[in-house]
Amino acid sequence: MFKYTKHTLKKIEDLFKEFDYTIRYEKGNFQSGYCIVENRRIAVINRFYDTEARINCLLEILSTVEVDSTALSEKSVVFYDKLQKVISANFSEGTEDMEVASEDTIEDRTDENAEPIIEEPSTEEIEKVED
Repeated sequence: MFKYTKHTLKKIEDLFKEFDYTIRYEKGNFQSGYCIVENRRIAVINRFYDTEARINCLLEILSTVEVDSTALSEKSVVFYDKLQKVISANFSEGTEDMEVASEDTIEDRTDENAEPIIEEPSTEEIEKVED
């Protein structure tokens, strides 16, 4: 058992870096809370999730990806083995709700459905300023 802390999240993120995965926290309509981009080794996780939910998403992703543990450092192998025990206990039911996106659906740091950061003024606001 491990604690759901920012330190643990950082260790899991570092583990994904050793697997050559990029973790991105973005807005999106993810029914499962995350999305894996095919053929690009990118995992996109809902940025509004708290630390515990982010860790659970990463653990669920870790349970589905193929990993070459021979490429890991000694510390990472020990940590990965601990995570495997947690994964087998928590995610043994399967991952039917996992979303996989094609490369075309995710653009670099943009989201088609995202609300604009700067909103255009309404016609009423423009009329007030002009008066």
